[in-house]
Amino acid sequence: MHTRQLFVKNGLFLAAIAGVFAACQQQGNKPAAGTSTTTSTEQTAASGNAQKLAYVDIDSLEAHYDYFKERKAEMDKKREAAQNDISGRERQLQNEYVALQQKAHTMTQAEGQAAEASLQKKAQQHEQNRQSLFAQIQTQEAQFQEDLQKRVDECIRKINADKHYSFIFSYRSGASNILYKDEAYDITSQVIKELNAEAAKTKK
Repeated sequence: MHTRQLFVKNGLFLAAIAGVFAACQQQGNKPAAGTSTTTSTEQTAASGNAQKLAYVDIDSLEAHYDYFKERKAEMDKKREAAQNDISGRERQLQNEYVALQQKAHTMTQAEGQAAEASLQKKAQQHEQNRQSLFAQIQTQEAQFQEDLQKRVDECIRKINADKHYSFIFSYRSGASNILYKDEAYDITSQVIKELNAEAAKTKK
């Protein structure tokens, strides 16, 4: 499973991109004397209710979230084992095919047809097994992604229970719509700490 797609494509974090636009539209030729021209944005900032933003660095999260690393290693091992099993069966079929070619001249037509039919049946069975095995792996990967989504969403809700942040973005170098980030708003370490703490509880 490509981890970059895992977090970016499936939207692992609560993320939104929003902007607040304010404009003063003239109602007449000119505003009357003494009329305030303060925009709603300025009023919001002046009242101390400015929206607060934060972001989580996905690369750092993947590198330090213990549960993610353990489960990813398990999935990689299962995928490798499945591929090795498929490759082994394909080599076996190839060897049988070569052996059949080598002794084909010693077989009667009936024997040759029977051997060919048997090999074709084995090849068809192998293809069915291959598709079934990969389908199982894909299902397990989808479940893994769903589990991660729930864990991180719950972590974000817990961290932001006091509604301190208006928006929490996900960021990944080279694969993000965010062109600039101020590290003062980086809450990745807080998220990782909370996730690892929750994962440790489930092991007890």
